[in-house]
Amino acid sequence: MKPLWAPWRIDYILGDKSSGCIFCDKVKESADRDNGILLRGEHAFVMLNAYPYNPAHVMISPYAHVDCLEKVQPLALAEIMALTRLSEMAVREAVRPEGFNMGLNIGRAAGAGIEEHLHLHLLPRWNGDVNFMPAVAGTHVIPEALLQTYDKLLPAFTRLANQS
Repeated sequence: MKPLWAPWRIDYILGDKSSGCIFCDKVKESADRDNGILLRGEHAFVMLNAYPYNPAHVMISPYAHVDCLEKVQPLALAEIMALTRLSEMAVREAVRPEGFNMGLNIGRAAGAGIEEHLHLHLLPRWNGDVNFMPAVAGTHVIPEALLQTYDKLLPAFTRLANQS
């Protein structure tokens, strides 16, 4: 059996498991690169998923700590969609996916990992990106470190945000 190296996971394994909300806490800090925050809007923001299914898996979330669409203010809801559109364009430019999955998991029964703070997933997809590893080994291989992905995406996000 060959080892599968994922050295960045040790930070999560050994790190502090605070009881706070990552969407609320990370956006209050100024370390955007370390926290994967790619773009800040007035009512919502875009950040990398720290445990992505594929490289360039981003999440769009309101600043407000809400758990469903019904609680999102109209201006924030409009900005979430505008940032989702911009994210699709930026990810398409930076990593050239062949498709996307987008969605919200509202509530634990729907698969929400962080059910208390609404966030929309934008997941780039490539033909053949699903292989035997998840089925046989329960493992998904991410071929790029998060900070490499961040550095690849940031210029496209910055350029597109400055155009609008």
